Amino acid sequence: MRIWSMILCLIGGALGAAGTGLSAWASHRSGDPTLTIAAQFLLFHAAPVLLTGLFARRICLLAAATVLAAGSGLFSGDLTSRVLAAHSLFPMAAPGGGILLIAGWLALGIAGALTRGRGS
Repeated sequence: MRIWSMILCLIGGALGAAGTGLSAWASHRSGDPTLTIAAQFLLFHAAPVLLTGLFARRICLLAAATVLAAGSGLFSGDLTSRVLAAHSLFPMAAPGGGILLIAGWLALGIAGALTRGRGS
């Protein structure tokens, strides 16, 4: 689990860095609101992924954060690809990423509540 936690920390940092860079690109170079949305989604989800990697010691929490990270990357990656490369990553990539984000948040909340209920 230690390596999984370390990987989530790295991914959380990468999501934050990508969100910051994409925000700058969107405001200074592109002006496309789709890139702003993609950047915001990366930034919104960077902190919970990073913090889960730092502090969680339960597999259920690590798995939930992994789903959240995957959904964030897929959703934002597809939006970014649509603007910068003029095509989607693959059919239904953004909706699939959105579904993963919803599932990740629900899983993180449930896993957190169950973990806290056990006195951990």
